[in-house]
Amino acid sequence: VQLQASGGGLVQTGASLRLSCAASGRTFSSYAMGWFRQAPGKEREFVAAIGWSGSRTYYADSVRGRFTISRDKFKNTVYLQMNSLKAEDTAVYLCAADAQNTAYPKRTGTEYDYWGQGTLVTVSS
Repeated sequence: VQLQASGGGLVQTGASLRLSCAASGRTFSSYAMGWFRQAPGKEREFVAAIGWSGSRTYYADSVRGRFTISRDKFKNTVYLQMNSLKAEDTAVYLCAADAQNTAYPKRTGTEYDYWGQGTLVTVSS
């Protein structure tokens, strides 16, 4: 599985962005997917995850209510809609695929098997 994240950019506080993660491979629809982020000088942190069916979603406390994760199995793509962006959301956002915990996605990066290259989101205050 290869993952390609896109949609990052420079925005002002309060703006919205939608990130996309396009996946190759016929087994994408059976994987759980996650978004993580890493800010400069900080460790990678969990942002959101979605199970293979799309019925289960999980969010970090810091983004719950502002971000929404979704997936389109026909387009082999997972999305992260980010609203009400804050300066502290500035980071490189990475998407990841988990071939094992497909129904109950995990919040720990080490559980994920495949990673995309990341897309930079910069929120200016």
